[in-house]
Amino acid sequence: MKSTATKMTYDQYCLLPEDGNQYEVFDGELVKTPSPSSRHQKIVQKLLYRLSAYLEAHALGEVFVAPLDTIFDQYTVLQPDILFVSRERVAEVVKERIEGSPDLVVEILSPSTFYKDLRRKMAVYSQFKVQEYWIVDPEKQTIELYQRSGEGLQLARQFASQETFQSPLLMGFQLSVGSIF
Repeated sequence: MKSTATKMTYDQYCLLPEDGNQYEVFDGELVKTPSPSSRHQKIVQKLLYRLSAYLEAHALGEVFVAPLDTIFDQYTVLQPDILFVSRERVAEVVKERIEGSPDLVVEILSPSTFYKDLRRKMAVYSQFKVQEYWIVDPEKQTIELYQRSGEGLQLARQFASQETFQSPLLMGFQLSVGSIF
């Protein structure tokens, strides 16, 4: 006899007792996420500083960092490392939590989240029409830029540590890749 597990909804997720851990919900499955390393946090800090300065100077929208629930649908709630919502969509998407797809998501890879960031999250971001996805790899010191195409998110380019990263979504934004590692 086949057992059918009940999918967790966002409302059920909100009722979980506070236990000091972070969780995400992938298609109704509750997944505990490990605490980030100090290296991970330093990269987030450096990237956030540069992004925030650029976005504020050009009034392009708002940037947020984890932990912040991003609700894609009732069964999918993630906490991207960094996310951006364009000025035109802020009123529609930014509430007490992020309700809907960000325009840009940035994930910093770590050994414990490698598969999740590369496969599971990529599938969610692609399905829910995120426009750009940056995967920052501290080990290789690279940034992979994925852009929305007709078939979802596609790898547009990989930037090495000695290169200058540029985002088509954030026209004019430039970043010396090596400066964040």
